[in-house]
Order: sequence, then structure tokens, then C-alpha cells
Amino acid sequence: MGIPTMLVVEDNPDHLELTLTILEENGASHHIVVARDGLEALDYLFCQGLYCDRNPDEQPELVLLDLGLPKMNGLQVLRHMREDPRTFFVPVIMLTSASEQSDAILALKGGLNSYVSKPLDFRDFEARLEEIREYWRLSGLAPLSA
Repeated sequence: MGIPTMLVVEDNPDHLELTLTILEENGASHHIVVARDGLEALDYLFCQGLYCDRNPDEQPELVLLDLGLPKMNGLQVLRHMREDPRTFFVPVIMLTSASEQSDAILALKGGLNSYVSKPLDFRDFEARLEEIREYWRLSGLAPLSA
């Protein structure tokens, strides 16, 4: 088995850069795949479109999913993931802005594993991603382990 994969689904270039920087600085030892909208995320997960040659048996260990995405929002992506046995058990952490927190809380009923509010401050966001990493490490699932 190769290096585990993490799918980061984020359309905002600044938030994407911040997320990738934090993951790199905290030693996430994953191959990181980036999707910039909900449809691209589903194409990756279900081996369609540009990802038709991807091995469908190798799902990401974790999906960091922005809620407010173009083409298909994060709630819709999550719903498709939870309706399909290939992605049903893939852990999903939703990244939300403060105004979207109520939607993220509703998504917990739909199979979301956790959510993180995207603060405006880099160090606050880094601390929150580190808390998520530690949570997963302690849970025994450890998708963000170094």
C-alpha cells in the first residue's frame, strides 16, 4: 500500500493555501489531492472525468470539505458520499465560515464526522487543524498522523 491520500476540497485560493501550509508545517504524511468544487470532488471520489484512471479501491483516508463550494456545495457532496458504499466510511471534516456553522451542525446528522470553523487568523486556524489531527490520532483512525 502506498502513501495515504487526503482530499482537500476548497475553492478559495487563500483558504486552500493556508490549509496546505498548515498541513505541511504539521507534518501530515499524505499525498494531498485538491479539488476546487463539489463536482470535481465527486469525480475524484468516484473515478470519473479527469480521474477515470484512478483506482476506485483506494479512497482517501480523509476528506477536508469546504461547505460553500461552487457547482455543488459541501452538503451535497457529503450526501453523495454517504449514499454510496465506496465512500460511506471515508471520514469527512467540513471547513466552514462562521455564518455556515448551523449548516455544518445539520450535516452531522447526515454523516459528517466533524467540522472546523475557518477563523480569519492563521494561527487560530492552525490550532484548530492541529486539534482535529490530535482527535483523529487519539481515536485510533489517525488520518492526519505524521
